[in-house]
Amino acid sequence: MRVGIFKFSSCDGCQLSFINLSGELAELENFSIDYFLEGQSVNNYEYFDFSFVEGSVSTTEEIERIKDIRERSKVLVGIGACAVSGGVQSIRNFRNIDDIKTVYNTVDITKNVLENALPISQVVKVDFEIRGCPVSTDVVKDFINSILIGKSPHNYNYPVCLECKRRGNICLLVLNKPCLGPITTAGCNALCPSVNRGCYGCFGPYKDANIEAFYNLFKEKGWGIRDFIENSLNPYNHLFVEKLWKQNL
Repeated sequence: MRVGIFKFSSCDGCQLSFINLSGELAELENFSIDYFLEGQSVNNYEYFDFSFVEGSVSTTEEIERIKDIRERSKVLVGIGACAVSGGVQSIRNFRNIDDIKTVYNTVDITKNVLENALPISQVVKVDFEIRGCPVSTDVVKDFINSILIGKSPHNYNYPVCLECKRRGNICLLVLNKPCLGPITTAGCNALCPSVNRGCYGCFGPYKDANIEAFYNLFKEKGWGIRDFIENSLNPYNHLFVEKLWKQNL
């Protein structure tokens, strides 16, 4: 299996999962990373059975580049919040560009920049998505092992709460601590709730979440759900937050 790992507008954090797994990946049969600029000095940009793409599409050059990668790839996988939902870059989609310019007032940051930072699925067909900010090394490992044996990758079609239950955690909401676990897609193994910190939703909203019940719970406890979600989930999945408000609240 020939693999390419690519970076678009992002922090590079998701690619580190592949570097963390480099020793194990090197021992796999029929598995070759042909292109990975962050992880190796010799690269071959031709055809890929699997392409893993980190980052959002934010410039005109990136539109052409992701289209070219798509044409060269049998299967394309978006990795991380930026690739899946626009990530941190998408915050600017809802801000005044003149305000953003003041941060870098000596550099023209708007040159060839798209009006909105886009998830790659809005530009090309995406076959799989691995969520997280950054993605979990264990989830990436499980994904690769699954496809190597011809098995469908695990579908995390349930909320973080289920992972909390499996780990025996006491529900933080019961302890009167705000937590986005009930409305957030699993895959992190309840990392934050397991250290007594409320989930802040970096894996993105769980698609079948009961938002109305979650909203009523926050209302009963006197917590500002809109402020909490926007301040917590917003930096990672701003596009999802907008979708939540439009569809559910």
